Amino acid sequence: MFFTLKNMLNMSNYLISISKNEALKNGTIHDPHSKLKVKAFDMLRSTFKPRKGEITFFVTAGDETLAFETQGYKRHRQLLILQMISWYCIYLGLFEAQIHSTLPMAFNFN
Repeated sequence: MFFTLKNMLNMSNYLISISKNEALKNGTIHDPHSKLKVKAFDMLRSTFKPRKGEITFFVTAGDETLAFETQGYKRHRQLLILQMISWYCIYLGLFEAQIHSTLPMAFNFN
């Protein structure tokens, strides 16, 4: 299953936090209304290992591959998570991004 940004029409404003030691593509998206946080990981430049109990999605756009994982997932709606990821991809300028529910074939966690 994957979604394109064109499918995500109802966009809200979210907050992004990025520490001094992280790249822009490794930020955390915050939804001020639900308090949900979604962490982004650049698959080529950072280490990512899925955590149990969290929801994970992957984004491909050209040669970019990002992983997104909830932080403190407590039964938030999947649509909210997808909207947050879409909003972040637009912020990064990844307009042709596709959101995948499973890891794209080219990557392996080993």
